[in-house]
Amino acid sequence: QVQLVESGGGLVQAGGSLRLSCAASGTAFRSDNMGWFRQAPGKEREFVAAMTWTGAVPYYGDSVKGRFTISRDNAKNTVYLQMNSLKPEDTAVYYCAASRKRFAVNPTDFDSWGQGTQVTVSS
Repeated sequence: QVQLVESGGGLVQAGGSLRLSCAASGTAFRSDNMGWFRQAPGKEREFVAAMTWTGAVPYYGDSVKGRFTISRDNAKNTVYLQMNSLKPEDTAVYYCAASRKRFAVNPTDFDSWGQGTQVTVSS
């Protein structure tokens, strides 16, 4: 398994930007597809973005396409989520996750999870 620690959350005004980081430890990192989910109070965990291990192909949830960008730096064992044009509805706890399944979007297909980082977007 991979151990994951998120950072970079905070409070930002609508229209602003934040970059989240997820530092991974464990030898499995370079075999994992890495992703981001979010969960707002009273709502289900929502797929945000992920990147495959082979080919580094990114894919996104519909609500963030064109605004968020996922990337990974294998030398640093880190995956990033650049969030631009933030909206109040982006407010949630954001989780980093790892999966062995290519193009996984279902939380049950992700094996390892971070503790989450809060993102709050004010209007």
